[in-house]
Amino acid sequence: MSQFFKNFIGGKWVDPVSGDFFENKNPSDIGEVMGLFPRSGKADIDAAVLAASAVFDNWRSMPPHERAKIIFEAGKIMSGRKKELAEIISKENGKTVKSAMGDVQSAIDMSFFIGGEGYRWYGKTAHSALPQRFAMTKRYPIGIVGLIPSWNFPMGLAGWRVFPALFCGNAVIMKSEENTPESAHCITEILDEAGLPKGVLNLIHGLGSEAGDALVNHPGVSMISFTGSSKIGSLVGVNCLKKLAKTSLELGGKNAVIVMDDADINLAVNGVVAGAFSLSGQRCTATSRLILQDGIYDFFMERLLNATGKLKIGPGSDDASDVTPLISKVQCERILNWIERAREDGAKVIRGGERLEGGVYDKGYYINPTIIIDALPDSSIAREEIFGPVLVVFRVQSFDEAVKIANNARYGLSASLFTKDLNRAFTFFDDIQTGVCYINAPTYGGEPHMPFGGVKDSGLGYREVGWAGVEAYSEVKTIYVDYSAKIQTIQEKK
Repeated sequence: MSQFFKNFIGGKWVDPVSGDFFENKNPSDIGEVMGLFPRSGKADIDAAVLAASAVFDNWRSMPPHERAKIIFEAGKIMSGRKKELAEIISKENGKTVKSAMGDVQSAIDMSFFIGGEGYRWYGKTAHSALPQRFAMTKRYPIGIVGLIPSWNFPMGLAGWRVFPALFCGNAVIMKSEENTPESAHCITEILDEAGLPKGVLNLIHGLGSEAGDALVNHPGVSMISFTGSSKIGSLVGVNCLKKLAKTSLELGGKNAVIVMDDADINLAVNGVVAGAFSLSGQRCTATSRLILQDGIYDFFMERLLNATGKLKIGPGSDDASDVTPLISKVQCERILNWIERAREDGAKVIRGGERLEGGVYDKGYYINPTIIIDALPDSSIAREEIFGPVLVVFRVQSFDEAVKIANNARYGLSASLFTKDLNRAFTFFDDIQTGVCYINAPTYGGEPHMPFGGVKDSGLGYREVGWAGVEAYSEVKTIYVDYSAKIQTIQEKK
């Protein structure tokens, strides 16, 4: 019999007000139900906001280094349970345990980074433009923060949000992603074990259209952090704007790799294959477009097709799998529709393009790694996020043409350039329209002490990782102390 999970509100595990639950299925074996999770709604969100509000003043008043100690302790607990947590992620997300270990490590790294920030929650001082006046800034929490992480890195992305949000003194309500609710359950359980005061972190399970919508629109929530599609992100942003809540959106990508004639071809092939097809392309930073200079096009494509053909496609339960199942039937059908639309627009599918069936493939949703050529730069397949194992290839004559095609998308999350030309590499940094840039590396691989996020339709420009995460989850207060013993203002200065 499947285990029934609960929401975590005010430090207690409680059933949803509705009494309804939904199934959490294993993408590698859709017949396996891992657990039943609360199908929460507005009443549950109301209770969570009430619980968070009751403890907010005490939590924000705690010295930052004391809050940081709790988060550091959570990282230590996670380190001791790393394999166990990775196995849970593998079962509910579909990635291999080996890959899921990296997911857990991302959360651990963030907890240790935030733990070290306890004595470094710096403001700034400046010389006033007036005599005998002191000017400075301090950072303060925002209030009640709602977090809605994604399913593709359920523990890493949750940790990247919840740890800095808590460190900054906010009370937090996290709405788990319905495809990976147990990962959110685990990180909540660990923070509770680490000594987090009751009510400071509340966990609500449920569907985005129900619990998520209620969280976004609640008048008592001062900030929403959402990770997901640009379509849903724009709706979140509009609803937050209506109530003037702070919003941080980490959204989609159409990430490009440019390979120049002088590149290390073997290195570039390995980078493209990993970026495009690992995790079945279910990364916001997955390589979706490949732009090859004409001189190495044929040579590169031969090796790319050969390397892709050697990939092992299989379940997350097999650590030898290179390409694992898609998260759901809906996602599988969506990707197949994009591939068919590409054919209708005149592009050629030279590899893959179909759902795999038979044997282990019937237990999940697998699409054969797909490579598409001859797509027009303005076509949908060339510009829209697919979020699957689909790579669109372009041939160009020059670096300038390559950058022009790379920038011809409404997204701007990540991009990579393979070259040995140092001048070209630094020009790439200046000209590419993305928030993250790589040289001689795949389009993914962000580190927890460095800012992460995109431009254009990939987000609002906030960065939620590293020191930028601390800035995102806090407000700056400007403070003046006048010791001149007279009334003076800069506006009246003569």
